[in-house]
Amino acid sequence: MNIGLYFGTFNPIHIGHLIIANHLVEYSDLEEVWLVVSPHNPFKDKKSLLDNHHRLAMVQLAIEDFPKLKVSDIEFKLPQPSYTIKTLAYLTEKYPNHHFSLIMGEDNLRGFHKWKNQEQILQNHFIYVYPRIKTKEEKEKSFLNHPNIKFMEAPIIQISATSIRKSIKNKKNVLPLLPIKVWNYIDEMNFYKK
Repeated sequence: MNIGLYFGTFNPIHIGHLIIANHLVEYSDLEEVWLVVSPHNPFKDKKSLLDNHHRLAMVQLAIEDFPKLKVSDIEFKLPQPSYTIKTLAYLTEKYPNHHFSLIMGEDNLRGFHKWKNQEQILQNHFIYVYPRIKTKEEKEKSFLNHPNIKFMEAPIIQISATSIRKSIKNKKNVLPLLPIKVWNYIDEMNFYKK
């Protein structure tokens, strides 16, 4: 089975994440997309980052109606800091009949050359890249012709979790940006309001 791994803090998960994940699973050769919730880094002070279990719960609520989308807490169980290469090695060993690919935005691809063991990742895994708005100077050229990098036609999403958190704090209505079950969870728990 061909699995796409979509890593993120999902703080909170919003409709942009769902649009990208669903688009890739419906319009590529990926059979499932696993949303891998990144753990809280104990060495970083991120006051706005909700606890792991809350972010995991919101992703589970968000994908209930999407049978080809799954949530994964795999990185919660691995040593910190979590490096993608280690996550891929663990998943490949645990699920020998699956082939794992990465999903990332074009903005993340620009910094991919700095990743730990990026050559090994590229040698053994595909990377599905979704577009971001960029200037001509920002266009990623170094990976354009790499056989394991697939540039996808996908909706360009201009929604950020940071702006959603800020809007909630400022008492703005963000309901159109979130799955209703996620909004209800945030509202009931009083998240991001202070």
